[in-house]
Formats: sequence, C-alpha cells, structure tokens
Amino acid sequence: MRTSPQQRLREWIAAPAYPWITGGAVTAGAVVELIAIPGGVTTTVGVLVSAASLMWRRSFPPVAVLTVAAGLIGFAGDVNLYVSIMVSGLAGCYALGRNRVVHPALAVAGGALGALCVNLVHINTWSRMDLPVPALWEKGSLSLFAESFLLTVVVFGAVMMGDAVRSREETRTERSLAQDRLIAMERQQAAEAERAAIARELHDIVSHSVSMIAVQAESATYTTPGLTPEARDGFQQIAGTARSSMAELRRLLGVLRTPQGDTALTAPQPTLDHLAELLDQHRAVGGTAELRITGERVALPAAWELSAYRIAQEALTNARKHAPGARTLVEVDYGADRLLTLRVRDDGPGTGTASGSGSASRPGTGTGHGLTGMRERAALVGGRLTAGSGPDGGFLVEAELPWGSG
Repeated sequence: MRTSPQQRLREWIAAPAYPWITGGAVTAGAVVELIAIPGGVTTTVGVLVSAASLMWRRSFPPVAVLTVAAGLIGFAGDVNLYVSIMVSGLAGCYALGRNRVVHPALAVAGGALGALCVNLVHINTWSRMDLPVPALWEKGSLSLFAESFLLTVVVFGAVMMGDAVRSREETRTERSLAQDRLIAMERQQAAEAERAAIARELHDIVSHSVSMIAVQAESATYTTPGLTPEARDGFQQIAGTARSSMAELRRLLGVLRTPQGDTALTAPQPTLDHLAELLDQHRAVGGTAELRITGERVALPAAWELSAYRIAQEALTNARKHAPGARTLVEVDYGADRLLTLRVRDDGPGTGTASGSGSASRPGTGTGHGLTGMRERAALVGGRLTAGSGPDGGFLVEAELPWGSG
C-alpha cells in the first residue's frame, strides 16, 4: 500500500533522527551567518547555544527554555536579527507549547517579558548610537516598543500552535483508545450472545436425551419381567431424577430466553446431513456453491454436528455479503484420526469492508462479530478455527473439530 506525501512527512518528523538533523542544520546555518556577519561574544554565544540546543528538544523538552532564552540574549547583544535566531526561537516556542513544559500562558508571559527586556536593551543601544530616541511618555515614544509587541505576537503564535498540535494528538489518542474499548466491548458482548445462543441450542439436545432416559426408565418398570421391588424402585428413582433435570433445564431456558421468544427452539437442531439443504438456500439467493465430502460419514455427537453446521452457515453468509457471485466450496473431511475438518472457501477478493454483527469480518477489519461466533462454536467442542486469505486467493474459513473425546 502506497503512502501519501503527508504520511511520509509525518513519519519523517516522528523519526528519532529528526531533531538532530534539523538542529544540526540550524547550527550549521548559524555558523555561516556568524562568519558572514560577525557579532559580539554575547551574540555569538547566544546564537550558537540557541541553535545547538534544538537537537535535544525531543529527548529533553525543557531545553526549549534555554533555546528561547539564548535566542533573546543573542538578539539583545546585537541590533542585527540573525535568521538562525528566528528559526531556533520559533522552534523553541513551539516545543514549549507542544510538550507543555510550562503552562502556555506562563510561556507567553515569559516570552513577552523577555521581549520587553530585549527592547529596552535595544533602546539603550540606539541612544548610545546617537539615534533620535524620544524620552518615555513623549510623543512617539510608544513606537519604541513596537519591537517587543511584535516579538510577543510571534511568541504567542508559536506557543499556541504547539499547544494546539499537542491537544489534537491527545484528542486523537483518546478517541482511538475509546474506539478500541468500544470494539473490545462489542466483541465481548458478541461472544456472550453467541455462547447464550449455543446454550439454547444445546438445551434441546440435552432435553431430548434426558426425556428419553425418563421414558425408558419409566417403561422399564412395566416391560421388564421379573423385576424385584428394589429394581423397580431404582427405575422409578431414575425416572424421577430425569424429570427433575428436565424441570431444571426448563428454568435454565427461561434465563436464556430472547426478546423474540424461544419458538425456534422447538424445531429439530440441524446436523451435517442438512448441509445440502443449506447450500440449496445459498444458491436460491444467487450464490454458487459446491459440497465436497471426503471420508466415511460418521454420526458425531449432537454438539459437534450442530457446531459444524452453524460454522458452515455463518461462513456462507460471510461469502454472500463480501463476495457476492463468487464460487464457494464447502469441504467436509471425516478424518481417520477422529478429526472433523470443515473448510469453506470462495474465489472472491479475499479482503473487504467490515461486516456487521451477522457475518465474519474479512482480514484487516476488526468490527465484525461472525468470526467471534464461529470461534466460540469451535471452542465449544475443543476445536480451533482460522480465517483469512486462502493460499490460492479468495477467503478461507477452516475449522478442525476433534471428536474422539466427545
């Protein structure tokens, strides 16, 4: 991905070598200026110190106070205003505001006081040079302080610019942190919602098994000949325990109920045998899909069957949203090592915009929650799920679900 000139400029400014390069360049310019226009000792020292101190303005921001002070002293020592003093003074004032070495109001007040002192020194110099200098409070005397006013305005502008940049970066950082917290919260809520959905679906599976236990235990007391009273009581206790478990499961379902109700839970939970119907639904809305099964079909535990089906369903939804019209291949591999591998790949672009809460996000995005749900499904049965660009392009979702210990 190509970067813009503005981005490259920001990266160069943020580089550790930037203050050393710019400070060294200003110092070199100051040396050239002093050779061309020699000044007194005070001016020479002030110019060089002000320029050289810029090299430490990032590693040690308080040095900006020395930069500005040395610049004002150098300017006060000579009526000539060196370009290097202007550059270093502006950079120093900017650094004061940018790094909040002191409060901006205090920095401007200190700069204004320094500018007034420089102006007074220059007024004294002008009088010793036999220039017409009106006495204070006489007509035209206020024009003598135009220099201090101008310097104060420059100091104010540079400090405020630095403080504005600092405030903007702090705001940007706070906004980025708030956005990260919001995304993390949304992901956590999505994961919790998916776990609740998984629990509701598993409720039907477990309830069916427990109800079968209750029915079989109850019927065994009448269909099994020669039962002792103790055995009959044991079967009745099993049936009673199963019915109590059913009641507890119904209360649990009440805790997990959704605002839309739980009518969908009355339907049989889908299994891998329903994948063909799922692909027919995908084709009915304009998608192109193929189902490929390898290995011998194994009747997996209900949780594995349901998790694999839901992962395939979510991956197909993701393909329809981010790669409409792309060819999709669903592969189911019943491995000999008791490992179910499910792959859903498409030949779409492989990357895309962030999805909503109903589909998995493509690589490079971070706001989609479907991928979170698929990972929760895989983790439920001790498996793992990966998603990203496929080896031949497109997008690939791969889930490995070991069922040997199920």
